[in-house]
Amino acid sequence: MRTSIATVCLSGSLRQKMRAAAAAGFDGIEVFEQDLVVAPETPEHIRNYAAELGLTLDLYQPFRDAEGTEEQLFQDTLRRVEEKFRLMNRLGMDLMLIPSNAGTATVDDDAVVASQLARMADLAADYGIRLAYEALAWGRFVNDFEHSWRLVEAADRENLGVCLDTFHILSRQWSTETVPDIPGDKVFFVQLADAPLMSLDVLSWSRHFRVFPGEGGFDLVDFMIKLLAGGYSGPLSLEIFNDSFRQTRVHRTAVDALRSLIWLQDRTARTLEASTGTTTNVSRATARIGELTRLPGAVVPQGITWAEVRGQETEQVEMLLSHLGFNHRGRHTSKPVQLWEHGDARVVINEEPRAQDAPSMASLGFEVQHDAAAAAHASALMVPEVPRVTREGEQPFPAYLAPDGTEIFFCPPQSAGGDRWLTEFSWPDHLDVAARRRPDPETDHDLPLITGIDHVNLAQPKHHYPESVLFYRAALGLTVQPSQDVPGPTGLVSSQVVRNESGSVRLPLNVAPDLGSEPEVEHIAFACTDVVRLARRAQASGLRFLPIPHNYYEDLRARFDLPDAKIEELSSLNLLYDRDGRGEFLHFYTQTVGSLFFEVVQRLDGYGGYGAPNAPVRMASQYTHSLLSR
Repeated sequence: MRTSIATVCLSGSLRQKMRAAAAAGFDGIEVFEQDLVVAPETPEHIRNYAAELGLTLDLYQPFRDAEGTEEQLFQDTLRRVEEKFRLMNRLGMDLMLIPSNAGTATVDDDAVVASQLARMADLAADYGIRLAYEALAWGRFVNDFEHSWRLVEAADRENLGVCLDTFHILSRQWSTETVPDIPGDKVFFVQLADAPLMSLDVLSWSRHFRVFPGEGGFDLVDFMIKLLAGGYSGPLSLEIFNDSFRQTRVHRTAVDALRSLIWLQDRTARTLEASTGTTTNVSRATARIGELTRLPGAVVPQGITWAEVRGQETEQVEMLLSHLGFNHRGRHTSKPVQLWEHGDARVVINEEPRAQDAPSMASLGFEVQHDAAAAAHASALMVPEVPRVTREGEQPFPAYLAPDGTEIFFCPPQSAGGDRWLTEFSWPDHLDVAARRRPDPETDHDLPLITGIDHVNLAQPKHHYPESVLFYRAALGLTVQPSQDVPGPTGLVSSQVVRNESGSVRLPLNVAPDLGSEPEVEHIAFACTDVVRLARRAQASGLRFLPIPHNYYEDLRARFDLPDAKIEELSSLNLLYDRDGRGEFLHFYTQTVGSLFFEVVQRLDGYGGYGAPNAPVRMASQYTHSLLSR
């Protein structure tokens, strides 16, 4: 389906917005009135520039405070709107958005409103213009789409239809069951917006927190199915009011916007294909699958092959890994990279000359069933590819750049030769092939205590957090969990987990308060079979644990009915504890090096969380330690 975007979504001048929309691949734009008012170019210049870029000018918006007024005021409304019709003729546009009156409406009479809409439509017809009437969620007398459609029906003008905006519909939790009842040719325009689920007045929610499809909590796939069932065939457009989007690079935001529409169309098509229902709506929508943009099938990661740390001063990271029982498995034959391993947990340390001094997260390698298919899917979503030099004999991996700067590598499974890259490291002479084999639980009694990477916590730039959520959802096929706010010493930290169904890939995405130049900490959490045993070993070897205050253990005694001996054991090892409805969680943290620290976790009996009640303790201890180290 054709795609469009409102210029209000983007930063910059009107020409910059148009250029970014065209470069991203949009078919057209909505011209937001304020963007045109402040532009130095004439309407004719804007019209010609759009033609040069290959953009259609799909909608002029908004014409506010139009209907539901006393006759004297409405006469002035007709004067105002006729001036806009002349302007639209100069722009070469034929569709105007009329939102329901939220400011000057004083007449709560459907007959009057329908009559006024008809009179505006008659005047518009003289200029070859159509009007799309939209129910604002905060409209004074008209605030739901069914009401707006009844008024359009009553006005009965060929050039008068409705505009459906998902924010205005879904924010008020209006039922969408009647969307297919509106004839497709009377739905003149559709504006798509997602949003995080919030308890906030709808006007503030709309003006500051809208996001692109896939970045919030609205069920836009269900809306799309009903829209298709009703016969709508116009453009799918985005109208997003968001403080961050207006402050970010226009070209990057435009690409993120189009990515969201591609993902939504593909997700809608796949939902229809998987539907076993035989409802009329599903049948009608399924018949139109061919109109939707499709993607190569997403390949959901099955596990984390490695986590890469990059920095010039990595000695402390190496020391931490050594205390945790990791073995140094050698250096790469052609790159300034070394490999550390414990069980199936692998950490790559990159000391390339361009790296900053302090260690930080650099990349994640994801095990996927088909790496080429995963790469094709990411490319179709316009994810930037990471250039990587691969010498003869080295294993190539497709690599892509996540919005937070993390490099994402797609690795085939071990059964398909996915571990061939390990041979690129020169192993210490004292370790022969037999010593490097995987332990056999039937014959080996001292199995590795660390079994793999449980999760990786990634810090997100505040302005690109929604983009990251969509990236991990769309490009990697991960499922988004409900967000949580965790109080810390410098403010609330928002956290949202993306994961696969089995839980073998878990990525908490965190947005911390904006502290200027302070780096956001990230961490790698290792899965462990016996965290107490590992902690004792690490303590004996000299590991510097993150210190946990005694008050925490006093509180733990009150929260959970744990034996005193257990409390003492936890306290002596700086271990933390949590419990949910299924099981228990034991974990500890190392101290922070650069912007990175490690965590070791043990999940008992199906515990599904991440120790969120303990996160404030961890953040407070890290904050105190950072102050003392200055």
